Amino acid sequence: MGREMRRLIVTADDFGRDVAINEAVEIASRDGILGCASLMVAAPAASDAVARARRLPGLRVGLHLVLTDGRPVLPPGEIRGLVGADGRFDDNQIRAGLRYFFRPGVRRLLAAEIRAQFEAFRATGLALDHVNAHQHMHLHPTVARLIVEIGRSYGLSAVRLPSEPAAVLRCAFPGERHLVSAYRPVIALLRRRLRGSGLAINDHVFGIAWSGAMVEERLLGLLPHLPPGVSEIYCHPATRQAPALAAAMPGYRHTEELAALLSPVVRQRIAELGISLIGYADLETSATRQGRPRT
Repeated sequence: MGREMRRLIVTADDFGRDVAINEAVEIASRDGILGCASLMVAAPAASDAVARARRLPGLRVGLHLVLTDGRPVLPPGEIRGLVGADGRFDDNQIRAGLRYFFRPGVRRLLAAEIRAQFEAFRATGLALDHVNAHQHMHLHPTVARLIVEIGRSYGLSAVRLPSEPAAVLRCAFPGERHLVSAYRPVIALLRRRLRGSGLAINDHVFGIAWSGAMVEERLLGLLPHLPPGVSEIYCHPATRQAPALAAAMPGYRHTEELAALLSPVVRQRIAELGISLIGYADLETSATRQGRPRT
């Protein structure tokens, strides 16, 4: 495939976490290259995010499942064992993952919470563009299986595959070293599961190695090296470094990421390279490939 076959999804994660993030999503969707946002349905500013999304018809919104570093949709008292005494999910992903895998009781609570987050998204009335998970927790086989099984009832059609090719990063910035991800076997398993379930996925993702630093310099260096197929660049823009964001994500360059999304130079470079900006809803699933009408 040639360069003309390159398609790009630009997504803002953590939509709903803070009003400063919501403001950035609205501005970057209206005036920049942002096409998608991933909504945290139980986050403090989720209602504000939904209100903004409703007046942005060009913004595709997906579900950003939170199973770590956050609070649940269900009352903590109903899911003891899934959350701590403070009512929050375990911030230790490895420890949480082991409990999901080995404790059937915890898996039942996990399924209930995932369903509740899908239900909360449905209640917004927004079309479900895609699903991914905070801190890529959908790489966990149990979480991935539950997302696929539960999501079918809620119109799930696309899921982010967090597969970031180190070779592309090295080409874009030769002076930096990027190791091949230790999660490659898990990523391959997730790819097979999603494709086998007929779901649409991206081919590549960018935003893991440079999380919190997808600034203009990074985008301009990366764009010429985007591989053929569908790439997703995800970021964490905000209009200001709100105290809650500074505490949760120290070192993240939120306002610079917003500036990159609004950059005329970035927009012009995308056009010069013939890269098409799309959303997950534009991707084919197995059903559309077999000639069924899109819904």
